[in-house]
Amino acid sequence: MKKHDCALFDLDGVIVDTAKFHFLAWKKIASTFNYDLTSNDNEQLKGISRSDSLQIILKMANTVIEPSKFEKYLAQKNLDYLDFIKDLGPEDILPGIFETLIFLNKRKVKIGLGSASKNAEVILSKLGLTSFFGIVIDGNKVNKSKPHPEVFLRGSSALGVAPEKCLVFEDSASGIISAKAAGMTAVAIGDPDKFLNEDFCYPDFMSLVQNDLDKLF
Repeated sequence: MKKHDCALFDLDGVIVDTAKFHFLAWKKIASTFNYDLTSNDNEQLKGISRSDSLQIILKMANTVIEPSKFEKYLAQKNLDYLDFIKDLGPEDILPGIFETLIFLNKRKVKIGLGSASKNAEVILSKLGLTSFFGIVIDGNKVNKSKPHPEVFLRGSSALGVAPEKCLVFEDSASGIISAKAAGMTAVAIGDPDKFLNEDFCYPDFMSLVQNDLDKLF
């Protein structure tokens, strides 16, 4: 395995399991269109922007809304989501993440976040992890969402590391496509059947920590 100088993390489903709260918030919005959003449907929403997610739900529900109402639904989804995560704290950090961040700090590896979430900085603060991240590129700072590579290319550029020296941790198919399109090493976290073209895949972060972390950095 080649060594990397930079680690770029996705947020939802990698650092913290906020994906379930996104699902509940989108499910609530979908119900207003008389559509019962399933967990299988939700796989299509992982890793992409709020706006693109709503577009997908509208297609699923075979519904058209007035452009003036589009922003209203986006705002409502975010309010519902923020209500769900109000009690989020350090105890919600997924297993293996804190150990990885400590390890990377000791190795002088640059650390960044690349997430579609527009609440990334709020969540990192709630988790007590802000100080680990040299840069946070979230949905407020990009024009194109995953699977476009912009979020990770902005991250590597801001940290001053060439893309080929960067490694990305992702749990969504769109995120893996984004990382590969950026010319980076893509590490998938989750079921290998969910991904295409990843460089490595681990069922969870702890299995990565216990086996190969020191080989990658």
